[in-house]
Amino acid sequence: MAMAGAAATALPSELVVHIFSFLAAPDRLRASAACAHWRSCLFYPALWPRLRLSLRVAPAERPRLDFLMRKCGWFVRELRLHFAADNYPSGGGGGGPGGGGGEGAEAAGAGAAEEAPPPLCPRWLELLRTYLELVLCVLSSLRNNRNLQKLSLFGDISILQQHGSISSTYLSKVDPDGKKIKQIQQLFEEILGNSRQLKWLSCGFMLQIVTPTSLPSLSNPIASTMEHLSLLDNHIPGNTTLITAVELERFVSLRSLALDFCDFTAEMAKVLADSHHVPLHRLSLLVHNISVVHKSLESMPEDGDWKALTRSSATLRVYIMAFDIKSDDMLRILKPSIPLERIHFDSYVTCVSGAVVDLISRQYDKFLTHFILMNDVIDMSGFPDLSDNRTEDPLVLLAWRCTRLSLLAVHGYTVWAHNLIAIARLRGADLKVLEVTEESIDFDQGELADQDVDPVHNLIEQVSLGLGRPWHAVMDIELLGVFTEPTRHFYREMQSFSEGL
Repeated sequence: MAMAGAAATALPSELVVHIFSFLAAPDRLRASAACAHWRSCLFYPALWPRLRLSLRVAPAERPRLDFLMRKCGWFVRELRLHFAADNYPSGGGGGGPGGGGGEGAEAAGAGAAEEAPPPLCPRWLELLRTYLELVLCVLSSLRNNRNLQKLSLFGDISILQQHGSISSTYLSKVDPDGKKIKQIQQLFEEILGNSRQLKWLSCGFMLQIVTPTSLPSLSNPIASTMEHLSLLDNHIPGNTTLITAVELERFVSLRSLALDFCDFTAEMAKVLADSHHVPLHRLSLLVHNISVVHKSLESMPEDGDWKALTRSSATLRVYIMAFDIKSDDMLRILKPSIPLERIHFDSYVTCVSGAVVDLISRQYDKFLTHFILMNDVIDMSGFPDLSDNRTEDPLVLLAWRCTRLSLLAVHGYTVWAHNLIAIARLRGADLKVLEVTEESIDFDQGELADQDVDPVHNLIEQVSLGLGRPWHAVMDIELLGVFTEPTRHFYREMQSFSEGL
């Protein structure tokens, strides 16, 4: 055994690295504990071309993150960093883990502006202070990385309070002179300016990292070869946008793009439809009520712009997520020529109408594959019923018309049991995912009055038969991120949607 140990320590570093390359990351870490020589081989650049990290915003993460970024930050080619959303405090004005439902309700009230601001939560202050330190740690380590090809940053800390109290009230306490935020923004611009191979840039719901001066830091050669660009940071003053149509002209090789809907203008659609631009394959758009209030829908693409874009990009598919958008605004947004493949509604105040669902099923029957309908209401006793005053339920019509539908998820809207059975029978095994929360399902009085049949058992049996596989309602909403962490779900799905070219 001693001779074997001595022989192992005598292996050349190149051979140890080659052996490590066949091991999964946890096994590499265990193997590196064998001796100091093996431990010194653990962080060879060839072993860590990509890092995918999910971090809790907690002081305990700082030493580990600092060590890892010091070792890998200067050479890693792909970095995906997600700040985890667990253990966010809900007191002191926080929006809670769902994403700020109380904020939206407060804003909807007539006297919201006159109410006194909630007291500052000490845990929020500490959380935000830690968040800024972790972001600085990451960006400082990447500033001189010339190998970086793919950078993805997600931090849902800023969207938990919908109306900016984190980015204003709390931030003014944690960073009163703005030095940390300014340093973060400068580091981000420095990373972009130093990049030589960057093909994928994705920044979603990070707190004030991206500014209108960020993208101009990219050199023309890098901008012209960029394949994916995602800018979903909505915490900038007034109607300022993170990218303009003029700036977008430099990105002639973009195959996928993700933006705030209010930033995606008719002029941008014309730029992307130009013959000098490669065909766009994926477009993800976030429609947020705050953006609609502070910006405008007047500059959005008209149907003619969408037609021109789809002529130049025949394989283009669109993914839309709508946060608390009024039905009238959605009816304006949903132009007939949008090749809409996925749509995700998330509401805390404003519910989706049956007219919107009906329009989607009629206009996008050849494209739609994913339909998510979420209403995060506090009162579970009265969910909105899309089929009110209608001869046919809009969800049943959606399942009938949209023959490519493969995912349907519903929470917070009434889904009648007989309609759920009809949906399962219409789509059958092609409907790969059918998620409906238990509290959303309702039964006709006739079904409840039948003493010979258990309505719940009958529902499960009939839906399972229709789908051709065992099915049951979602009993615990906390188990499904699509319902409890909508922005994280959207960002993750947007990434896979954009990568699936």
